[in-house]
Amino acid sequence: MTEQQFIPQVYTKDITEGTVSWESPSNIALIKYWGKKKDQIPENPSISFTLNACKTTTVLSYSKKETTSDFDFKVYLDGEHKPDFQPKIKTFFERVLVYLPFLKDYAFKIETSNTFPHSSGIASSASGMSALALCLMSLEQQLQPGMTSEFFNQKASFLSRLGSGSACRSIEGDLIVWGENETVEGSSDLFGVKYPYAVHENFKNYQDTILLVDKGEKQVSSTVGHNLMHGHPFAAQRFAQAHENLASLKPILESGDLDAFIALIESEALTLHAMMMTSMPYFILMKPNTLEVINKIWAFRKETGLHIGFTLDAGANVHVLYPKSEAEVILKFIKTELASHCQNRQFICDEIGFGANQLIINKD
Repeated sequence: MTEQQFIPQVYTKDITEGTVSWESPSNIALIKYWGKKKDQIPENPSISFTLNACKTTTVLSYSKKETTSDFDFKVYLDGEHKPDFQPKIKTFFERVLVYLPFLKDYAFKIETSNTFPHSSGIASSASGMSALALCLMSLEQQLQPGMTSEFFNQKASFLSRLGSGSACRSIEGDLIVWGENETVEGSSDLFGVKYPYAVHENFKNYQDTILLVDKGEKQVSSTVGHNLMHGHPFAAQRFAQAHENLASLKPILESGDLDAFIALIESEALTLHAMMMTSMPYFILMKPNTLEVINKIWAFRKETGLHIGFTLDAGANVHVLYPKSEAEVILKFIKTELASHCQNRQFICDEIGFGANQLIINKD
């Protein structure tokens, strides 16, 4: 597919007003992407677990304007008007206008809420931008009936990417690949695709307990961090490594080799942060408690033989990953040994999910 295929022809219906709603999950990458080209194109492929409990619900209300002028929208978070969200949404609208030419024809009210605590250190851009993109696609589907569900999901993922790169991996589940590569047939830089190969039962219902080590604002934004990969001394090696690791992950997922899985995803997490520490300017997003948690996980795994591992996003928080069959003992360990390293002992229990869901609007 090319970008041109997402530019619509003349709309066949005229819609004056309405409301649509979607809930869309966050996701956590196993193979990380760090560094991007123009138009939110990744420098290397990634694969992620779609989450289940950590999600954003967005309600989009729209009414047709008498004259087409500039964008007209207001954003609300948990019922509170958020003018500071306007610039990011406007940038998103500008990027996708050619693919959604109706955007200047309507006045929009965007109401959003997250299931995870605000400022909890979990990036809400993936769930938030994908939920908004899905709402806009539902409006386009009314203007142009007949599109297939496959095209709907592809375009929703494509639009999400233009809002936040990782958001393209939140449309479906449970494993999503983004970035063209030789390992996954049908992979694309333009949108995420469902992982199409065999996955062992060991990885079904996989658990992700998110330790909220630090809830403060990151000292370096992800956007700035991605840009620092331009000219990075180890960039080429890292991009090649991601392709190699994705190829290595395929037989691991098929065989159910949990030890190999843990070794690969932990290496990926630490490599992500190594790229940050070796950029110019360099920066460190991990905190002392991040390292305390990692060392305790390693010691507990060695002592018990249980299949507990971790991954990190571009921040200090730790995603503790483990099979559901070992959840009882591992969760007890998290509560007794790891929670003390979290702010206010906060952590979120989540697991693999299967993508976004459209919600029914109550007209009463």
